[in-house]
Amino acid sequence: MIQVENLHKSFGETHVLKGISTSFEQGKTNLIIGQSGSGKTVFLKCLLGLFEPEQGDIRYSGQLYADLSRDERRDLRQDMGMVFQGSALFDSMTVEQNVRFPLEMFTKKNKEEMKERVDTVLERVNLEDAHDKYPAEISGGMKKRVAIARAIVMNPTYLFCDEPNSGLDPKTAILIDNLIQEITQEFNITTVINTHDMNSVMEIGEKIIFLKDGFKEWEGTNNEIFKTDNDAVTNFVYSSELFKKVRQMYLEERN
Repeated sequence: MIQVENLHKSFGETHVLKGISTSFEQGKTNLIIGQSGSGKTVFLKCLLGLFEPEQGDIRYSGQLYADLSRDERRDLRQDMGMVFQGSALFDSMTVEQNVRFPLEMFTKKNKEEMKERVDTVLERVNLEDAHDKYPAEISGGMKKRVAIARAIVMNPTYLFCDEPNSGLDPKTAILIDNLIQEITQEFNITTVINTHDMNSVMEIGEKIIFLKDGFKEWEGTNNEIFKTDNDAVTNFVYSSELFKKVRQMYLEERN
C-alpha cells in the first residue's frame, strides 16, 4: 500500500499539487485520472521519487519516504516496476535482452537464473516465442507486453504505468488492461496507473483518484463513479455520448 498525506508540489510560483491525501491499495488497480494540467504526471513522479514535494508525506508499506536513507531509497526504487507511455524499449536489443536488462543492472543472478526469470515473465505475458525479435519487428501491443514483462521481472511490490494504452487500438487496449489487472491480483502488487482512457476507468478502476487543478476532486470505484453527482467528474468522464448512454442505462437499471 502507498499512503499520501497533504502532498504539495510547486515549480517556481506555479502550485501544481495542492494538499492531496489518498491511498493506493495493494492487490488493486489504482487509477489517476484528470484533464491535461490537472497534476497527474507530477503526482506520479512524486510517487516514483523523481520529484521531491515541498510538503506532505508518502509512505510505502508504512515506511515514510522522507525518513529513508540514500541506500534505502535506492532499494525502494528497485522495488518499483515502471511501464512507460511509449514502452521505452531499447531498439538495439532483442525482446529477451530488454526484459533481462534490469536483472543485469541490479541483481547478482547468474546467466541461467536470469534466463529462467526472463522466460517466466515472457510466458506470463504470452510472448514465449518472441525472445529473439527486435522492437521494430513486433506490434504496438506486443511492445506494451514486453514493457510489462520488463517491469515485473524483478518481482516489484509497486507497479507504475503511465498511459499504458497510449497508441493502441481499443481491442488491444482492453487486453493490456486485463493483463495489468491480472498481474496485479496474481502477485498482490500495488499498481498505480496514470490514464485518460475511460474504457480503463470502467473496466479496471478498482480505485480511482480524480484530480482537478491540483486538488483531489473525487475518489471512488468504477461502480461508484456511475452514481456520483460531482459535476467535475461527470463532465470529464461522460464527455462522450457513448458514456452518457452507458451511465443512463446503469442508473435506470438501479432504479
